Amino acid sequence: MSLSRMNKSPSRLHVPESQSSSLMADNESRFHDLPPRTRTLTQQSSSAFPSATTLAHGEEDIHIPHEPMLTAKDSESRPPAPPPPNDPDEITWDGPEDQQNPQNWSDGRKWLITAAVVLMATNVTFASSAPTSAVQVIRAHFHLSAEVSYLITFTFLMGYVLGPFVWGPGTELIGRRPILVLAMSLYTLLHIPQALAPNIQTLLTTRFLCGFFGVAPLVAGGSVLSDVWSAEQRGLPVALFTASVFMGPVLGPIVAGFIVDSGSLTWHWVFWVGMMFAGACTLFTAICIPETYAPVLLLRKVREQRRVDPEGSKRLYAAHEKQDWSAWGIVKRTLFRPFIMLSEELILVLVTIYISIIYGVLYMLFEAFPIIFIEKHGFTITQNGLVFIGVGIGTFLGAVSSHFLATDYPQLIKIWRGFPPAEERLRAGMLGAPIFVIGIFWLGWTGEYASIPWYVPALSTIPVGFGISAIFISFLSYLIDTYLMYAASAFAANTFARSLVAAGFQLFTVQMFDKMGVGYACTLLGGVGLLLAPMPFLFFRYGARLRKGSRWAPGLDLRIKQQIEEEKIQIAV
Repeated sequence: MSLSRMNKSPSRLHVPESQSSSLMADNESRFHDLPPRTRTLTQQSSSAFPSATTLAHGEEDIHIPHEPMLTAKDSESRPPAPPPPNDPDEITWDGPEDQQNPQNWSDGRKWLITAAVVLMATNVTFASSAPTSAVQVIRAHFHLSAEVSYLITFTFLMGYVLGPFVWGPGTELIGRRPILVLAMSLYTLLHIPQALAPNIQTLLTTRFLCGFFGVAPLVAGGSVLSDVWSAEQRGLPVALFTASVFMGPVLGPIVAGFIVDSGSLTWHWVFWVGMMFAGACTLFTAICIPETYAPVLLLRKVREQRRVDPEGSKRLYAAHEKQDWSAWGIVKRTLFRPFIMLSEELILVLVTIYISIIYGVLYMLFEAFPIIFIEKHGFTITQNGLVFIGVGIGTFLGAVSSHFLATDYPQLIKIWRGFPPAEERLRAGMLGAPIFVIGIFWLGWTGEYASIPWYVPALSTIPVGFGISAIFISFLSYLIDTYLMYAASAFAANTFARSLVAAGFQLFTVQMFDKMGVGYACTLLGGVGLLLAPMPFLFFRYGARLRKGSRWAPGLDLRIKQQIEEEKIQIAV
């Protein structure tokens, strides 16, 4: 597809040939390699917001309206600008109100889809942590060493490392729904060999496969929400989705703790209960989530027109058909590009380091809490699991705070013509970073001494959870707004690295807390957190400068700003 090709759909954004060189600069040559993924990442145009622009994720064509900066009020009252010319042979939506466009579905239907996405994310992360409360029982059953028992969580997270490279392109090739239904079905069935495992080899193998298939909702969930919600409406659904990624690991040890301590149920029931939960989520997904990926829906539309009118539809095509879906094309986009970006992009490297450590700390808690609360305070496994409620409360508060700190984002979208500075996404991170450090130090030095009441270290889990949630929501949103059409590659690199770090942390957490003591181990973690805490503040101050020199960040807000300044000079003259 050339840079001059236009689309009738309001969900795609294009650059005319006359503007492409000035708007995209160093990034222009890379646009031709991108697939036609029309997942909106920013804002859908509408009659109430005619001057705003949208970016189709993965699209090579971008259009920035050349008009003076407007206030939100002016934006709403201004008549729509005339649409750019379109390729008449390319199938698009039948106008801005086309009900086949997922962005035009009813709010009730969108919230049902959102509920399914949140439920899936909660379930697959629940499965990652649930066995941690049963590790000692499983270890005794199979006569394992401590080191081998750590692999029960490690192998699951290694499935998280590799899965995104399959499910990411899969959702873009054949759509969201078939990938989600297939992956969730296999993930559910893989609980059976875990529950019936005759040896540790079977358990570890099926744990890996369960993680491999279970990561699909985490890969596709955000995409589904972007498919159906506009940027102005997406804040709360995305916050709920992000919170669910942390609520699952919190619920796992709680439920498993009750099962292990019940006296009437064996450790096998941790996996049987997990299978029941997974089966219910899979059924709900199959019923409630239709196909939402616009390129696949448009491909179906053109195929239906060809079936009804073969002769009249001979020249029609969907943009999805024109992309390189060969094995090499897929490998180049899904395997090579993420690691190339990770090697070249300072922003991506620093954000990935920070998020990976925060994610690793979350999974370290599953090994650290038994040392603090079972060994030092005499808790049962069930009581130890209940301590995770504090982490859950914190992550929920972090998600809510992130939402309220971004309430003015719709106005920024209008003022900045659809592309506010990415740094506006960092507000929650600036709040969460210091709170996370406070929580870690609090946990360490109140959890070190058995003489301190148990509820004092237990309360520290609330700021820890708050910091984790706020930092994640803030920086993942920052990556989206920074890399726009390359965000999928940035996410793939980030997911790979953070899952690998979280898996690795499982292998040395107990040894570190035993050898160093709870206080000094948490001091080490808190020190690293303190060292990285200025990052959201530094990005807020210098992020635009880094993006300006990036080979992969389009920096559309920087070009809009320059364009506005030139217009002001012209008006003044």
